[in-house]
Amino acid sequence: MPNRRSFLKTSTVAAAGLGMSTSLSASFLSPSRVLGANDRINVALIGARNMGWYDLEDLLKQPNVECHTLCDVDGTVLADKVEQFAKMGGPKPGITMDYRVVLDDKDIDAVVIGTPDHWHCLPTVEACEAGKHVYVEKPLANSVGEINVMLDAARRYKSIVQVGQQQRSGAHWKSAIDFVKSGQMGTIRQVKFWGNFNCGAGNMPLPDSAVPEGVNYDRWLGPAPKRPFNKNRFHGSWRMFRDYGGGLLSDWGVHLIDMGLWAMDVKSAPKSVQALGGNYANSDRALEMPDTLTVLYEMEGFNMIWEHNGGVETGPYDQSYGVKFIGTNGTLVADRDKWRILPERKGEEWRMKAPPEQSSDYKSHINHCENFIRAIRYGDPLNADIEFGHRSALYAHLGNIAYWANDRVVYDEKQRKITSSEKADALITPAYRAPWKFPVTVS
Repeated sequence: MPNRRSFLKTSTVAAAGLGMSTSLSASFLSPSRVLGANDRINVALIGARNMGWYDLEDLLKQPNVECHTLCDVDGTVLADKVEQFAKMGGPKPGITMDYRVVLDDKDIDAVVIGTPDHWHCLPTVEACEAGKHVYVEKPLANSVGEINVMLDAARRYKSIVQVGQQQRSGAHWKSAIDFVKSGQMGTIRQVKFWGNFNCGAGNMPLPDSAVPEGVNYDRWLGPAPKRPFNKNRFHGSWRMFRDYGGGLLSDWGVHLIDMGLWAMDVKSAPKSVQALGGNYANSDRALEMPDTLTVLYEMEGFNMIWEHNGGVETGPYDQSYGVKFIGTNGTLVADRDKWRILPERKGEEWRMKAPPEQSSDYKSHINHCENFIRAIRYGDPLNADIEFGHRSALYAHLGNIAYWANDRVVYDEKQRKITSSEKADALITPAYRAPWKFPVTVS
């Protein structure tokens, strides 16, 4: 991969065409300065569309936080976001199409990474190397190899890395987890997650076409394989293609599986993973991920199951998605709106008393952003530290690998390899397209 200095001339020319900021510092490896309660925190956004923008909006609601730079490979997106800043009346941020400009700027304290999944790893690792803190969207990355090297980088450089699994900052989720841990439900024998969404069916096929004006498509592809531009693999629908995302399992699965791992105090990989599925209902669609998938995680003392059905939005308990904890005394069912208890009977008696249904206050995301800023400013513990993001992403990726390899998967965390299947183990780490190189850090 080209070093930072070699791309400056090209980057400057490209940026000038869009009126972009090209100021750079000479101290790329300087650690971030210690921030006090009244210091301004300068944030940069890498990947300015959709969730990244939503993250930035809630970060800017925190005291003394300012957007220093916007970065995106789509000039139309950048122009739209700059216009929104103008309407808000706040300071105008610099803009660039190359994330390395952001990382080389010593005035930037933290970065938000809202790119497609295949672009999470390199900016996160390099941001940690640059002494910056990171808020990275979920899933942590698009492969097991990538999430491992990201975890290593965060620990080596002691960066604060919050993963966008905002349910960790939700009050009603916390109360649900506490109830599961209270013992009132008896023995928890099974945890089940489901996610049924129309987006999981993919879109109707479209022919390849010219790259839209203002888009640096080669940079959008980045380390992924070279492919012609196709609208179905771009904004909004890239998740259903293996090079960029992991389908519904890595999209929604990481959120819900995270709740199961949290409640059950799981701190390790599953004992084994098996998966069954296919593109059963939408074979006419542009879709590389299974529209129907069931994943069985063998755990210590209980089972965990993920299932999804792309193209439908009905599900158990009249919820399109959710998690349920099945105990001997009752079952807890939760989604982002509420949680409730369904008690079991023993003869004519109930085995437990069900508490009132608990509703969400819908503040999990802004709480999550506040937690990130407080971690930077005051040293508060992160609600979704990279360790939690790593673990839930590991479970999601192992589920997809078990499906792709059509084999039982046993993952050895110490060796960081799949010991049960050579075919599955070969899917651990992606091959990066030149000139991008897979990052290497020392844990």
